[in-house]
Amino acid sequence: MEQMRKLPIGIQTFEEIRRDGYLYVDKTALVYQIVTVGKPYFLSRPRRFGKSLLISTFEAYFEGRKDLFQGLAIERLETKWEQYPVLHLDLNAERYDTKEALEQMLSRNLSLWEDRWGSDAVEGTLSSRFSGVIRRAYENTGKQAVVLIDEYDKPLLQAILNEPLLEEYRSILKAFYGVLKSSDRYLRFVFLTGVTKFAQVSVFSDLNQLNDISRDYDYNTLCGITKTELIETFTPEIFRLATVEKLTFEETVLSLEKRYDGYHFCEDTAVGLFNPFSVLNVLQKQKFGNFWFQTGTPTYLVDLLKQSDYDLRLLIGGVEVTASAFSEYRAEANNPLPMIYQSGYLTIKGYDKEVLLYTLAFPNDEVRYAFLSFLVPFYTKITDDETGFHIAQFMRELRAGDVNAFMERLKVFFAGIPYDLSGSTERHYQAIFYVVFTLLGQFVETEVRSARGRADAVVHTPAVIYVFEFKLDGSAEDALKQIDEKGYLIPYALDGRKLVKVGVNFSKETRNVDRYIVEQGL
Repeated sequence: MEQMRKLPIGIQTFEEIRRDGYLYVDKTALVYQIVTVGKPYFLSRPRRFGKSLLISTFEAYFEGRKDLFQGLAIERLETKWEQYPVLHLDLNAERYDTKEALEQMLSRNLSLWEDRWGSDAVEGTLSSRFSGVIRRAYENTGKQAVVLIDEYDKPLLQAILNEPLLEEYRSILKAFYGVLKSSDRYLRFVFLTGVTKFAQVSVFSDLNQLNDISRDYDYNTLCGITKTELIETFTPEIFRLATVEKLTFEETVLSLEKRYDGYHFCEDTAVGLFNPFSVLNVLQKQKFGNFWFQTGTPTYLVDLLKQSDYDLRLLIGGVEVTASAFSEYRAEANNPLPMIYQSGYLTIKGYDKEVLLYTLAFPNDEVRYAFLSFLVPFYTKITDDETGFHIAQFMRELRAGDVNAFMERLKVFFAGIPYDLSGSTERHYQAIFYVVFTLLGQFVETEVRSARGRADAVVHTPAVIYVFEFKLDGSAEDALKQIDEKGYLIPYALDGRKLVKVGVNFSKETRNVDRYIVEQGL
């Protein structure tokens, strides 16, 4: 039996990965560049994207652990390997329910540092203790200190819709993080990571010297895996997956790209990034799945979406925005877009440099289909668990040629529209229609209308091509007539498969499918 190599799933410590022989995607050339050209940094990346491993890599570097970097790119670049006092603060693991919980967590870390670098009884506040530790670390070693803060924003995200608690956290963190500016003379390097950037949190207004590299071209690939890195590092694992899935190596790489690639964190979208958590899981388990999404949609994002009036349909086909619309979150703006982007559900897919507009869209199939399933309960009474079952049945019914069963099932989705008749009802109807047909794309080829002159939806099965046209308070006859007059079936005339057209009328009065007509052929 072939010996399986070790994949670092759930391991975020650089020392453990290197010491115990786990596979490692070498990012150390970028690490060296960062530590030699600047000092205070901030990086925003989605959850499970390698931020903690990056922080751990910085820690090992500044501790002078040359032994851990043998064979990596940085070994050819670094010649000194100096050791610095490192203060590593990880805010990710705690639950911050109260002001006291945050204060106790910070105090515990300060106590550990004070045990090593000394304390002063006159330092009675968290900020004064932090300042004192940094100064004494420098005085005791003669070397400037290194401060690494992982998930700086975790307390803020947990209190995002609790304004009084959020304000208490702001006050605590403003004073605590503000020390990093006043202690600059004692600091060799500062690096903060988080999911999002809060526009009005004083960690950024006070730390105005922080270099935010979240959307810098040079550091686009700092977290995540490029296609080149995927093939260079994991070729044996990809071959194993190809064998299990009965695909060629090239087909397997293409499937990995469709499902897990496509993240971009700067204007240049030529080089996409794979989600590292999903890649490691699919290569270990030897089967495709929604691994990253299944780890759970963050509570703060769910709460934010429920409270927001944002039209979530705008996300389905991609949305064009200015940089300020997605780079910083403002609580009073009632706009969840920055959180959706920085949480990893949207990414940069295009940039118009003439008008300075970014196109944000789903990065890949894993996120597209999982997020759309997640959206269904916002528009219907159907739960996440039920959505997958219904979509699979939709596919089976169309493959079997049972359009009547398909349409009756579609009525189940429309029956869940939760609002009284109004302008918003039409939006709900359109959203449900679009989500259902897009979700079908997991199993069969689908096209959903994106411009005038095309049918509302086209579904390709092995034996049949279906063309759907929907009318709102019109008639099924009018919908069918439009298919004929606009020639929606003509592009498929020579395809060889059976052609079926379906004209559907949706009634505002009943808030559901009123009548439909099915005809075959041109």
